Amino acid sequence: MTLRDAPTPPHPVRTRSVTTRVGRRRRVGRRVYAGAVVAGLAASAVAVVQLVSAPTDHVAGLVTRQTDAAPVTAVGLGPGLQQRFDDARAAAAAEGVELWITSGWRTADEQQQLVDDAVERYGSVEEARRWVLPPESSEHVAGTAIDVGPTEGAYWLQQHGADFGLCQTYANEVWHYEAATEPGGGCPEMHDDASHGW
Repeated sequence: MTLRDAPTPPHPVRTRSVTTRVGRRRRVGRRVYAGAVVAGLAASAVAVVQLVSAPTDHVAGLVTRQTDAAPVTAVGLGPGLQQRFDDARAAAAAEGVELWITSGWRTADEQQQLVDDAVERYGSVEEARRWVLPPESSEHVAGTAIDVGPTEGAYWLQQHGADFGLCQTYANEVWHYEAATEPGGGCPEMHDDASHGW
């Protein structure tokens, strides 16, 4: 990246002239900014490489990245749900589609934190209720729900999930699936959002 290619800073960069040891005057400021941009981009690239090459991370059912074809067990999920997901994942992989669990079982405290975060994010309890359930009615806390990714995988599961007994249960959450039917059965009608469970 050259100095000309560096993004424009969000505020004007003040430059000043300095005299070097050999008596030359030059402008500094933009080079400092460009150096910071390059350093930031390099740090971001390292973080992405670490995420992509990292093994699967299981923290309270959270799988941030799955890098191999072996089935992965998410903490706290019922064995039936886990098996259904493993079967769906294998079928998706056979079609060249990545599919992994982004969130599974959660503790009641983790679920309550998501509720609190949603109220803050959406600005009202009413709007937050469309996106998250309280711990006492969350299928994640019961270990009977998973959130999946990436987006392409979620759309694949939306089309094929019933073949494995996995159903999208909320129309506004393409990533949320529950074992709501027998494999090969029909999925129940989706709720518009999570507000029905309050």
